[in-house]
Amino acid sequence: MKEEDTISRLHNEKQRKNKIRKIVDAARVVFCRKGFLAVTMQDIIDECSISRGGIYIYFASVDEIFLEVMKQRTKEDIQRPDAFEDMLASYLARQKMRLLNFENSLFRAYCEYVFSKPKAAVEAFRDIQLGHLRKSISTILLRGVSRRVIRDEGLEQLTNHFIVVIDGLSVLALAQALTEEIIDGQFAILNELINKIKINA
Repeated sequence: MKEEDTISRLHNEKQRKNKIRKIVDAARVVFCRKGFLAVTMQDIIDECSISRGGIYIYFASVDEIFLEVMKQRTKEDIQRPDAFEDMLASYLARQKMRLLNFENSLFRAYCEYVFSKPKAAVEAFRDIQLGHLRKSISTILLRGVSRRVIRDEGLEQLTNHFIVVIDGLSVLALAQALTEEIIDGQFAILNELINKIKINA
């Protein structure tokens, strides 16, 4: 293959990736603003300023775009501090910010998507999203164990407790019934549970 062909192919691939990223980024804004059920292809077209034909080259439906938005979301890897306490504090601070700025959250769209589809059709998707949340929490707790800050006991149950609290607070935020005091109270309980398994506590 000629060098010019290789350069051209690489350039086209880069343009394709950039176009997909533009569509996905714009769609994320729309899904945060409108949920899932109310979103149309026209909404996404208007947000990203790409022609209808241009979007359909990459995505056949709103569903496909939503799944790509969620896939990209699970790939996001925020730089984590090294120390367990800093890692936990950073994670809870990000969750609090998300909960207090729920207009930037995909949770409403996620719920609408899951509850509008047959159970069998969304089971794998739901498990991936839950697995991502579980992995984030487990990574933090296992860092505490490896740094000999907390004991390796009841971590699966503690992880489940974190998930229930975070998802429960998300439901309250969705219902516009969440306050900063509720978040702080629930996170204080999570920190108390951590303190109970601290080494030399």
